[in-house]
Amino acid sequence: MEIMGLFSKIKEGLKKTRDAVVGQIDSMLKSFTKIDEELFEELEELLVMGDVGMETAQDICAKLRVKVKETGTTDPNEIHNLLQQVVADMLTGGQELKLDTKPSIVLVIGVNGVGKTTTIGKMANRFRNEGKKVLLAAADTFRAAAIDQLQIWADRSGCDIIKQNEGSDPAAVVFDAISAAKARGADVIIADTAGRLHNKKHLMDELAKINRIIDRELPDADKEILLVLDATTGQNAVSQVEHFKEATGITGIVLTKLDGTAKGGIVLAIKNSLDVPVKFIGVGEQIDDLQPFDPEEFSKALFDFS
Repeated sequence: MEIMGLFSKIKEGLKKTRDAVVGQIDSMLKSFTKIDEELFEELEELLVMGDVGMETAQDICAKLRVKVKETGTTDPNEIHNLLQQVVADMLTGGQELKLDTKPSIVLVIGVNGVGKTTTIGKMANRFRNEGKKVLLAAADTFRAAAIDQLQIWADRSGCDIIKQNEGSDPAAVVFDAISAAKARGADVIIADTAGRLHNKKHLMDELAKINRIIDRELPDADKEILLVLDATTGQNAVSQVEHFKEATGITGIVLTKLDGTAKGGIVLAIKNSLDVPVKFIGVGEQIDDLQPFDPEEFSKALFDFS
């Protein structure tokens, strides 16, 4: 029952993308009587329009040609299922969080306005429900609102929070959080970080400093550096990944607001072009609407017209 509920939620969250992009693909396939080069060209065009990106659209079509040959498929209506398999395969790999040490640490980064603090709150709630003891670190010290907002989420999810005054050194907050986590036997530290624009050198220096503290104080700990992206920004999200990947070595993506956009194809562009896995997707406003990313379920939900 839980699985069905989960699938329905992801399917509903991808409705706009499915209607806009996959709906057009569906109509296009129905207009063909055979699988030929023209079909692949039209498919590629529709994928590019669906924010998949040129390179990824070409890769999908190349893999699809191989599948068509391997399976001996001749009916254009069968392309649907093959496309679903290709997309699932393309998205698979690295999507699981690696948080086995005690404590482990999750560093959450991203520009302002993408839903970063809310994502941390939902993540904390999920870990708590899994039986983990969670400690939040309010290391976005440049905005008083960020500290206050994280406090609200800490209260709501029943987690401890380590914070200092606005304007404090973010690395010092992370240092305090690590000390507290060791003393209190916390399983996971989730650290919020400043979200000023990704082209600001001092922000990147800040993140590098935080990373040095973590490496020094928790040298053997599992560490995830998750970049929160707003799915509604489409291809702009790809350039954000490029900037942050270069500066911080991100381990994964949290893609928020998928339910509010027709640009869900961006998931493919990020994974395929930049080789950064999506770890979580946000498909609604509720506290449980942040879901671990499942390539099979995502692909199924994207191409499900039933």
